[in-house]
Amino acid sequence: NVQFAINPDDGRMIVIEMNPRVSRSSALASKATGFPIAKVAARLAVGYTLDELENDITGGATPASFEPSIDYVVTKIPRFAFEKFPGADNRLTTSMKSVGEAMAIGRTFQESLQKALRSLETGLTGLNEIGIPGYAVDAPEDDNENAVAAAISTATPDRLLHVAEAMRLGWSVEDIYDACKIDRWFLEQIQGIVEMEKKVRAHGLPDKAEVLRSLKSMGFSDRRLADLAGKQPKDVRELRKSLGVRPVYKRIDTSAAEFASPTAYMYSTYETPFAGALADEARPSDRKKVVILGGGPNRIGQGIEFDYCCCHASFALRDAGYETIMVNCNPETVSTDYDTSDRLYFEPLTEEDVIEILETEKSNGTLHGVIVQFGGQTPLNLAEAVQKAGVPILGTQPDAIDLAEDRDLFSKLLNKLELVQPKNGIAYSLEQARIVAERLGYPLVIRPSYVLGGRAMQIVHSPSEFEHYVQGTLTSLVPPDILIRYPNDKTGQINSVLSDNPLLFDGYLSRAT
Repeated sequence: NVQFAINPDDGRMIVIEMNPRVSRSSALASKATGFPIAKVAARLAVGYTLDELENDITGGATPASFEPSIDYVVTKIPRFAFEKFPGADNRLTTSMKSVGEAMAIGRTFQESLQKALRSLETGLTGLNEIGIPGYAVDAPEDDNENAVAAAISTATPDRLLHVAEAMRLGWSVEDIYDACKIDRWFLEQIQGIVEMEKKVRAHGLPDKAEVLRSLKSMGFSDRRLADLAGKQPKDVRELRKSLGVRPVYKRIDTSAAEFASPTAYMYSTYETPFAGALADEARPSDRKKVVILGGGPNRIGQGIEFDYCCCHASFALRDAGYETIMVNCNPETVSTDYDTSDRLYFEPLTEEDVIEILETEKSNGTLHGVIVQFGGQTPLNLAEAVQKAGVPILGTQPDAIDLAEDRDLFSKLLNKLELVQPKNGIAYSLEQARIVAERLGYPLVIRPSYVLGGRAMQIVHSPSEFEHYVQGTLTSLVPPDILIRYPNDKTGQINSVLSDNPLLFDGYLSRAT
């Protein structure tokens, strides 16, 4: 694994690092190209040569010595968790600070970039407007200029969005380049997205299929287009369907389509096909099939343990005679290996992207349903949308998911069953939360609904801590939120598997609070 640095001005190249082993970059290269670097390296280590080994992804049509070539663009974006560590320095340096990453594939950089941004599951739908720290409309011009320059010249997780904001404020590519030194090519690509956003804001959604397809080929999601045009996402989806604008799926084949690939490792694109070219390479089979939704990028509280469950679900279903279809966007996982499942869609785990995959798979064979319970919180949040799309949820049903995830519904269930629960109160607004907190007293545990891994949960010991929390965190969450009087005791956890009759307990976990 050799790493180079290239001077963009004169092309001078130097070696900056070499690792005598595989690295995270090696794993990314494997996912990006479909070439199994570790698998091939292991066989080379025991005496094989490259020309003796077959390329599995092309079904043996090419040897491993055939250099991979790609006809698409791959973008990887790290996932950070600075929101869990208030006061931590969010400047990006030579020290690794990310907790996970998302990868996206498109036919153009713009398409790949915007898909990667929404794959992060941080609430982004594209190059969203997040503002510039320290910028104010009524502030002196020099102060605002300094605020913008500081935001785009400092490497932080939001710098990409700050660059887009600078362009919206009228900064040129050259001015931004002088401040941040990001290569002009990338800045021009971002500028192209920002300029198209302006057109959608000014003129609304297009009524011609070729114009809408052009927008989608730049990576704009339905939700992003809806925000820009002042519409709802369902309005954009209905418009797309009426105009016949749908994604097609291409295969990762290591040969830029020079050789046919039997391996169903796919990504979506809205690229307009060339005359006579096969537009959609998905080719769904006529088998009975099940879709498994993965967990997306790793984060604190949702990581590789969920991917382990997704993989074993795939193995078990394959043994039972079902075709397994995996949907995920995390290049660090085993579930996104092309041979873990029968079919792999490397796509963002959003409602739009998942529903389009389901529509494609339903077109042939029998889609028995979707499994959402192995990938953590991410697929659970998609359960209702999948069910509304007419695809069965296998396992725990959406109404039962809501019963467990919605703090209000769960508290009422415990009352109905006459089960003991800590002294608590439910809040649907900031004002309700303040009233409940005053009634319960301190310390309090605040637990939002539909979250995992302690995200946005907080122990507060005083009214001042409570106010600091609600102003900074609670405003960004979906209610209801439960406020629990902090129990000075042990807590426990029971894991169980339930079928029609027997209830299997898989251990008891005791926690000291």
